[in-house]
Parts: sequence; C-alpha cells; structure tokens
Amino acid sequence: MAIHSPGHMAEGKWRAALYLDERADTAQREALTAIFGGQAGGHPAVLASFVGEILGVASVAIDYQGDGKRRSLTIPNVAEAEIEAVAGQGGADITIDNHPLAVAPGHVAVVSRSKKLNYSDYGLDWNLSEKSGFYSPFTYQAA
Repeated sequence: MAIHSPGHMAEGKWRAALYLDERADTAQREALTAIFGGQAGGHPAVLASFVGEILGVASVAIDYQGDGKRRSLTIPNVAEAEIEAVAGQGGADITIDNHPLAVAPGHVAVVSRSKKLNYSDYGLDWNLSEKSGFYSPFTYQAA
C-alpha cells in the first residue's frame, strides 16, 4: 500500500510511504520494494516518477477485505479505510475507463464513496472520510 500526500496528483513531487504485508518473506519484500520503487518498469515506474520523497518502507500487518461492492483496509495504528461503490442506474456500477492517472491501466475503475479514510504516520494525520474514490482489479507487468 502506498500513501501519498493529497494535492493535485499530476503535479508530482508526492511524499510516499510503502507498507508491505508482514507475511511477505525477504525475497517478496525486496521484489515489492523494487516494483513500487519503479525499478521493475511498467506502470508502477510511471507512478514512482511522481514521487519526490520516500518517507519510509515498513513491514506491517495488513488486513484487506473485499465483500461485494465494499472494500476495506486496516493497518493497525496507521490506517483504516472503507469504501463502497456508488449505485448507478438500476443499481449497476458506475465505471470510469482510460483515466489518465489510473493506478490500474486496462481495468475499469468503479466509482465509490469512502465511508472512512484515516491515516496517521510520518507526522501526517488525515481524516478524508466521505470523499469520492475508486476501486478496481489490477495487474502489473515489468517493462
């Protein structure tokens, strides 16, 4: 999970922290750090190009749940997020395709609303609940 400071995303110079699941072994942690640091190429390298400062890399307990149109993520003492899809016509998902800053190119994003989003670490303390958001499946490949 990467966290970046709010602002206009395309401006770059994000301050980012990388949280890796504590269940990952050393090789997996090293691979994920290289991927999200941009060294493996592909779309994560594009995202990494916006980062101006790495606040840190931490191995933490991560609990992610996907249940129907709801998604949640908890990192104890750091972050808690819950998001739910916004219902469109007839209850269908509202989707966005080909967004220029999509974190998951090739997959449609489901328009959602955050029930809660709290983050507190590295001197940052955010409560961004009741905002819009997106979720989607993703696949990343090296360049």
